[in-house]
Amino acid sequence: RLVESGGDLVQPGGSLRLSCAVSGIGLDAYALGWFRQALGKEREGVSCISSSGSSTDYADSVKGRFTISRDTAKNTVYLQMNSLNPEDTAVYYCAADHGLEECPSVDFWGLNTHDFSGQGTQVTVSS
Repeated sequence: RLVESGGDLVQPGGSLRLSCAVSGIGLDAYALGWFRQALGKEREGVSCISSSGSSTDYADSVKGRFTISRDTAKNTVYLQMNSLNPEDTAVYYCAADHGLEECPSVDFWGLNTHDFSGQGTQVTVSS
């Protein structure tokens, strides 16, 4: 089970840290990805961290602004989002799939359904 949290209303240029609390599966056996969906738009893969934690990947739209990390002791994955802009407004989801330990293309997270995914957390960037 995956549970996202940390979404909020933030002004342009601001920062947020999203959390994905994982239960029932171990982060050391699954790659964990983030994707987002804005109102009226298709889902977009955002970021991924491998099961070893040694490999990460980002969409071009967030590269240099977002950082994915994890705390294996807490079985939680984080998405630190800086320099937010209105185009980042969306519901953010974390996801994992059986047998997937390495990060595929970031696009994978937005293009496919997943074995595990949470209910999402709303991020709104607006002045």
